[in-house]
Amino acid sequence: MSPARPRVLVADDHPDVAKAVCNLLAPDCEVVGTIADGRALLEAVQRLEPHVLVLDLSLPGVHALEVCRQMTRMNPPVKVVVFSAMSEPEVTEALVAAGASTFVSKLASADLPASIRRACADPG
Repeated sequence: MSPARPRVLVADDHPDVAKAVCNLLAPDCEVVGTIADGRALLEAVQRLEPHVLVLDLSLPGVHALEVCRQMTRMNPPVKVVVFSAMSEPEVTEALVAAGASTFVSKLASADLPASIRRACADPG
């Protein structure tokens, strides 16, 4: 069962992008925080307990593939939505294989709220 207002943690090292994502999600989601450094990401997930992690592909200090693997292993209920301007099919496929729920292009940012709702509705 998907939460009425999913708890979302936004991980992006560009403050303006993080702020825009938070503003975009605010009507439909409870944004529990933002983080700009990949090295502090896992601790933030444990502390803030989001339903969804919106993860920039190029977050400093950690590779998105590794975050997806770690979330799948350490905190499987957290859905990872990778959010990036890069959209090469092979990268997207590798992220999903590593445990990401979905990939959303920053060029199609209006799709992000719907992607989060779908990820939360997916029991797997």
